[in-house]
Amino acid sequence: MEVEGLRLELIPEVYEPSDDSFLLMKYSKNLKGSVLDVGCGSGIQSLANAKSNPKNTVTGVDINPKAVECSRYNAKLNGIENSEFFESDLFENVPGKSFDSIVFNPPYLPTSTDEKLRGRINDAFDGGRDGRLVIDRFLMHFDRRLSLEGKLLLLQSSLNDLEKTEEMLGRKGFGVKRIDESSFFFEKLYVIEAKRK
Repeated sequence: MEVEGLRLELIPEVYEPSDDSFLLMKYSKNLKGSVLDVGCGSGIQSLANAKSNPKNTVTGVDINPKAVECSRYNAKLNGIENSEFFESDLFENVPGKSFDSIVFNPPYLPTSTDEKLRGRINDAFDGGRDGRLVIDRFLMHFDRRLSLEGKLLLLQSSLNDLEKTEEMLGRKGFGVKRIDESSFFFEKLYVIEAKRK
């Protein structure tokens, strides 16, 4: 796959970039400074940013070790040296420093037990019964890793209560903007930008 001059080799165990990835990438590629990409998958957000901003330091993490391997391979494939990737369940293994920006395209599909996919690819889709299982965990802790002037870019679906996300961010003292949206046959996708007030 080639996206805006970025070559991505894909493997079956890793989420293949789709409409949600491309919508978020329009904004994540322009972030400056130190960037943390949570749930990096194939590396599309991390590598698009690192390639567009050679002075940035970009860190990508994923719970799926195959995604980490895939992102590292794609970094080499594109000759990108200002990025690093490692395995982490959200912030579990992330060094205790602050980032200028955090990007997250979460697993957001409402998923019942009998809808789970086999293997690690399930991690990329499974948002629990209401689609909020991973998003809520992320929102509880992300601000500890975001610099005071930092920015969060979050991909959100209409399938899992956009208003609740905005309310949780507001309670943490963040101003929230919906900076883009795109409609599909069964959902609407939003890119949310959040900064401390």
